[in-house]
Amino acid sequence: MTLLLFMLVLTGGVTPAPGAYAGDEEFARLRYDVAGTQYDSACATGPDSAQYLWRLARLHVCMGDMAPGEGKEREYRLAVAYAERCVRADSTIAAGHTWKAAALGNIAMFEGSKGKVRLCTEIRNELMRALSLDTLDDVAYSIMGSFYLALGKVSWIERQLAAVFLGSLPEGGFPEAEAALHRAIAIAPGVVRHWYELAMVYREEGKTAEAVEAFTAATRLPSLVASDDRTKARAQRWIESLKEE
Repeated sequence: MTLLLFMLVLTGGVTPAPGAYAGDEEFARLRYDVAGTQYDSACATGPDSAQYLWRLARLHVCMGDMAPGEGKEREYRLAVAYAERCVRADSTIAAGHTWKAAALGNIAMFEGSKGKVRLCTEIRNELMRALSLDTLDDVAYSIMGSFYLALGKVSWIERQLAAVFLGSLPEGGFPEAEAALHRAIAIAPGVVRHWYELAMVYREEGKTAEAVEAFTAATRLPSLVASDDRTKARAQRWIESLKEE
């Protein structure tokens, strides 16, 4: 059975608060190695270890986005490990659940169909937990948008096959993706990822004009994480492609 249900590629895209915690300023400057050293040190010696653990998860997601080849999976699995440690240390920190979901979404690229279905439920649960703790978590809403975008691409036949052979998938699709991404943008309009993912939803829905507008908005924003430059370049290619149709 050649059933490739979907791949969740959940990148970062968060506006850091410079100076809030040791390492945040270096993270904002995209100096990830230095930020990681500072986070590790503060996590080992400071009283707020859980706050540093989710930051380490975020860091390794961002590093995984930029890593070549097998380095991606290694970084994403490190991100999962840090996020799980955060959740164990303090399950009331929304960001721990958010970045666990982000890391698991990327891990899904390396799993088979059954693994993707299993992760699907876990990712959704982590996002729902994050949003129950922080209704203004734009990253969680953005990832939720990507999650529903992926579900929207799953055909009815694939859903039936999944239910029989792999396990059921959550309900939802493009409308839910669009709503989640609009919410993310309302909270944090300056994040490249939010606009890019919304544009991808519009493209799937056949809303070409809206897709071009959202892609254009993404290209005009400053880069907040290292992968944003790549995302903006992809957005520009989509703009050119859609205008030719």
